[in-house]
Amino acid sequence: RGIHSLPSRSALAARGLSTTSSSLLRKDEDMQVEAIIDDAIEKKYPEPVVIVLAKEKNGKVNPITLRCCMFTSFMPPRVVISMGKNWHSLEVILKAKEFVLSFPSELQAESALLFGTKSGKYMDKLAASGIRTLPAKRINCLLIEDAVANFECRLTDKLRTGDHVILVGEIIAAHVNPEAPGRLYTIDEDFNLSGIRVKNKSGKKPVRDAK
Repeated sequence: RGIHSLPSRSALAARGLSTTSSSLLRKDEDMQVEAIIDDAIEKKYPEPVVIVLAKEKNGKVNPITLRCCMFTSFMPPRVVISMGKNWHSLEVILKAKEFVLSFPSELQAESALLFGTKSGKYMDKLAASGIRTLPAKRINCLLIEDAVANFECRLTDKLRTGDHVILVGEIIAAHVNPEAPGRLYTIDEDFNLSGIRVKNKSGKKPVRDAK
């Protein structure tokens, strides 16, 4: 498959368009227009967000909301996150050598916004948010109690990529909240956060609406 699926021949015929192979290929190419990189990147929304927590030497746990996250290995289970090279949160994680990766629920938008827009260098973001936490089982950190899921990770590697640093964590424990609503997403470049509309297995009826 290419960037998108080609329309069916019957659909093209119904619109009075040619169904020859050359026409299909030409139409496909015409649908891609060169754009400013930032404008193209904005097409990624909605995008799920994560909250990453790590404990500082003074005992304070620092949370930060990120959009750059992906699972990168199943055996062993590993995840990568990315953050700015000069961020306080990066320094905390590099010193702790461990972190918790949390999937916030759609009801935690206010806390996620706070964690992503304020620096833990100047305030206790967890205390300010009032978010509920639990002790982690395998590392010296906290889990977000009402999150959809939490992953305890050991830092295994790092890679500088321009103005950001990629961190690799090996997942050594995982936790889920069966009663949590859907995950939280950022829906535009202005950091507006929301749940999103999803469909059931039949693909016909929405079971949850964006808030």
